Amino acid sequence: MNIKSLLLGSAAALIAVSGARAADAVTVAEPEPAEYVKICDVYGAGYFYIPGTETCLRIGGYVRYDMGVGDSGVITGSNNAPDHLNAADPHDTYWKRARFTLKTWTGQETELGTLKTYTETRFNFGNHAVDSGGYGTGWEAGNSSSLNFAWIQLGGLRVGKDESAFDTFIGYAGNVMNDTIVPYGGFDTNVVQYYFDAGNGFSAVVSLEEGYGIYSIDSYVPHVVGGVKWTQGWGAITGVIAYDSNYEEVSGKVRLDVNVNDALSLFVMAGYGTDDNLLDPTANIRAFGRGMYKQWGGKWAVWGGGTYKFNEKTSFNIQASTDDWQDIGLAANVAYTVVPGLTVTAEVDWQRVGDEARDPGHSVWFGASKKDNVGGVLRFQRDF
Repeated sequence: MNIKSLLLGSAAALIAVSGARAADAVTVAEPEPAEYVKICDVYGAGYFYIPGTETCLRIGGYVRYDMGVGDSGVITGSNNAPDHLNAADPHDTYWKRARFTLKTWTGQETELGTLKTYTETRFNFGNHAVDSGGYGTGWEAGNSSSLNFAWIQLGGLRVGKDESAFDTFIGYAGNVMNDTIVPYGGFDTNVVQYYFDAGNGFSAVVSLEEGYGIYSIDSYVPHVVGGVKWTQGWGAITGVIAYDSNYEEVSGKVRLDVNVNDALSLFVMAGYGTDDNLLDPTANIRAFGRGMYKQWGGKWAVWGGGTYKFNEKTSFNIQASTDDWQDIGLAANVAYTVVPGLTVTAEVDWQRVGDEARDPGHSVWFGASKKDNVGGVLRFQRDF
């Protein structure tokens, strides 16, 4: 064998081996591009497009832990019964409650306007007793869940579960936890509403409402709420009027909001309502002067207060209230944002129940077991 033959044989062997390896090679498919969630900033922060749709979705809520001391449980606004009224409950000076709230928002532009939805579901766990039968007729553990909001809105038309426009349109009664020491109206209801916004600061609402519990409508005639508002940079003037179809009574509220400066904002709200049919226990044993909308004592009531921001993290909030029955309420708190999304609030509340607020035929006052009540609440809340 010569050198030439040896070289030709080696080259042929190398070609054969290379061909065999090429035949065994694996073809790797290129990765498909990742499909990331697309941010939707049309309706504000936190929205994203539901994949494959033009609907924007936002998911949020909060986790809250409340610790109450003293007589705060007997104050209407805390929605807690006085534990010492239940002999089976050993917690006679304090109560605690944990809450998880889940919220969802959706938005989509259509040829008929913006299509929106909003839901809010709350889950509570507490060690206190709550009145399950009304006016102390039954007691149960303070564990509950509730669908507080579930509405659909297309343009200005809203239908579903909401809170009464008698409260939402004019505004609640300050940035305090117990803002209903003197109550200013009923809340939960199914609604058919129409909102009008002129775009120049003027807005209005008409709402047909069903009520809740003992305030639910008892005929084909709904409760009716109407309101108008004028909003400018300095604040707002708002008025609402409501017709209670069960008792054929009319109630109204007017409110003035003033933005004094970047740190201080103030409000005052006054309510007036007829109560001729509400004072007859034979018409409805639960009435005793209170209907779906006029829940304060007597014909008139006044609420006032404000917020002062010491800095970006700390604010002071206060509310004072009174009514025709000489009920008096005072609530004040300091709210501190520890880190973004976590707020700690400490509140002190005082209630003096007027002599005319006594339950007819009984020795107790509405919403309280005694005439003077003082309590406090410490709240931890994580919003997301």
